[in-house]
Amino acid sequence: MIPERRAELVLLRRARDLIDRRFAEPLDVPAIAAAVHLSAAHFSRRFHSVYGETPYQYLMTRRIERACAMLRAGASVTEACMAVGASSLGSFSSRFTDIVGTTPSAYRAAEHPAEAQMPDCAARVLTRPRRTSRIGEAAGTPAS
Repeated sequence: MIPERRAELVLLRRARDLIDRRFAEPLDVPAIAAAVHLSAAHFSRRFHSVYGETPYQYLMTRRIERACAMLRAGASVTEACMAVGASSLGSFSSRFTDIVGTTPSAYRAAEHPAEAQMPDCAARVLTRPRRTSRIGEAAGTPAS
C-alpha cells in the first residue's frame, strides 16, 4: 500500500472513531471533515468509497444503534431520541423507521430475548441496524 493511501485511511479511521465517540453531539459532515483536515466533499467521497456509506449515514446508523439498545433496556422513545442527539422526535422516528424497518414504539414493545442473553459485544454486532431500503428501490428500480 502506498504511503498516501495509508495516511488517508488513518484519517478516515480517525473520523469514524470521532463519530463513534461523539455520536450524541451535534455533528455534521463539514465539522467531521475539518477535524481530520480534509475538505467536506473529498472526505465524503473517500469515506463512502472505503466504508460503503456516507459519513451522515454512518452517524445516523450509530445513533439508531444506540437508541435500539436503550429501547431494549426500557427507555422511552423520547429519552432515546434526546440521548442520541436527534434534533426532533419526528425526524428521529422517521430515520429509525427507515433504518430498522419498524417504528421506535413498536421496536420498544417487541420482545428481544436473544439480545438479553448475549454479551454486549456480540449483541452490538448482531443487532446493528441495516438499512431496509435503498433509494432506487423506493422508485421501483431494483437495487444492484
